[in-house]
Amino acid sequence: MISVPVRGVDGGEVGTYEFDPAELAGGINRQLLHDVVVMYEARRRVGTVQTKSRGMVAGSTKKLYRQKGTGRARAGAKRTPVRKGGGHAFGKKPVDYSYRLPRKAVRLASRMALLSKFQDDQVVMLDDLQLESPRTRVVVDLLKALGVSGSCLFSGQANDPALWKSVRNLPEVAALPAGDLNAYSLLRHRNLVITKAAMDSVLGRVSAG
Repeated sequence: MISVPVRGVDGGEVGTYEFDPAELAGGINRQLLHDVVVMYEARRRVGTVQTKSRGMVAGSTKKLYRQKGTGRARAGAKRTPVRKGGGHAFGKKPVDYSYRLPRKAVRLASRMALLSKFQDDQVVMLDDLQLESPRTRVVVDLLKALGVSGSCLFSGQANDPALWKSVRNLPEVAALPAGDLNAYSLLRHRNLVITKAAMDSVLGRVSAG
């Protein structure tokens, strides 16, 4: 069993949270985590680079001058790649680098990434987190009270616009609802601050199949 202290917004312990690690995953498969992270990075890659080939350059296709009798080298159209202003010989075209692994593998990797956070003592569990209005200072003070330093990912049961607006000015802090947690976001941030309701939601979806 994994037991994690539950803290309040003031940083004090208000209880404990226990769950069976087998509910998330049977173990940590580093190769699967690597493959899923590479998949997410590939999907984020922007392949919109493009250069003009000779067929895209504006200009006539007429031969510049006749083939023989001028004493000069043979020349074709002015759009040829060997001339200034001509097109590229092998022009770059937009490329879609995205691909997707099997859905079950991606979901398993997400659970493994979450389990690894608990095994590495990088999880802070909150009893509840309710922000009345977007305030970055409130989040900064909360992180200090919890003793969390470095990159951090907040996760609640549902999407919280106030929380998201509060952390968007912090370069190393992000927020995701429990339903959107994935291996890439979990492994990208060193610390995870998750509420009890969010963890219950994750375990509930796993048990539901």
